[in-house]
Amino acid sequence: MNGLNRASSPRYNENPMAISIIETRWDEHEAALRALRQQVFIDEQHVPEELEWDGEDKDAVHFLAMDAEKNPIGCIRLLPTGQISRLCVLSEQRNNGVGSSLLVAAEEAARAKSMEEIFLHAQTHATSFYESAGFSVSGGIFMDANIPHRQMFKPLL
Repeated sequence: MNGLNRASSPRYNENPMAISIIETRWDEHEAALRALRQQVFIDEQHVPEELEWDGEDKDAVHFLAMDAEKNPIGCIRLLPTGQISRLCVLSEQRNNGVGSSLLVAAEEAARAKSMEEIFLHAQTHATSFYESAGFSVSGGIFMDANIPHRQMFKPLL
């Protein structure tokens, strides 16, 4: 998925916002990706910096969501293993379809790479969000960065 993808989701909001999603690399948009994850994971959710900056970003495909004014509002990454991670949306932009649009972009990229399945570690409060996108829970609850998570999978074949 190169270029821009317009997305809106009236399911989440009576006045859906137009967003654009770009596929990028860490070295192209590091500042924006880092700022989003700093705000959501480190500042808001108190994830330790050494866990957030795990060294996986250079090998990942990243997706950056921007509002109509081209301000970064969310991001996600797809690792070569098929793991989707670091989905985050600024608090004031949540429940507007941004997270769903980012998840779809990552899934489309995985399909384009002929991956057979994708997986993620979902914070437990978000499992229903991922289930609505076709993911299934596998295994029990585990702690990551002092936050309860569940492993989830989605076959792509």
